[in-house]
Amino acid sequence: MRKIGLTSRIGVVLFTGFLVVGLTAGGALAAQGNPNGAASQRPVFYEGRLVTVNMFEVPAADGSLLDRNQSVNTIYASNDLDDEQDFNSVIDAIQGEGFNPLWHQVLIVFNPGSTPHQFVSEAQVLAAAAGAHPEITLVSTDEVYRCSIVGQK
Repeated sequence: MRKIGLTSRIGVVLFTGFLVVGLTAGGALAAQGNPNGAASQRPVFYEGRLVTVNMFEVPAADGSLLDRNQSVNTIYASNDLDDEQDFNSVIDAIQGEGFNPLWHQVLIVFNPGSTPHQFVSEAQVLAAAAGAHPEITLVSTDEVYRCSIVGQK
């Protein structure tokens, strides 16, 4: 009888251990979020107002999407869009205004002597990159993202 009680206790301990590990791993996966769902939503600026976009990177295929699609929109970002952003990104179109769900990532790099700050429109970004002594340099990347606007703030 004593042997059965010990075996039962070991079974309960093992079951509880597996349950805790399973719940912890599931919570960790849920915390990472679905890269194609709400976890990939972020606020961006369009002409001075915040809108929410859902985005994910389009894997590189044979030939560049940028070469094959001339109507790709531009998203200006302070860091690679796969990384945490120092500032909210800026987009150049929304639905009804030349919107295409494919977005070309262009990085904003502040030039030496310029204080990094938030831009709120494409016009501000382009003005800061223009002139004899531009405040920023725009760095074109080969990354394309699939974006949809899911809300306005």
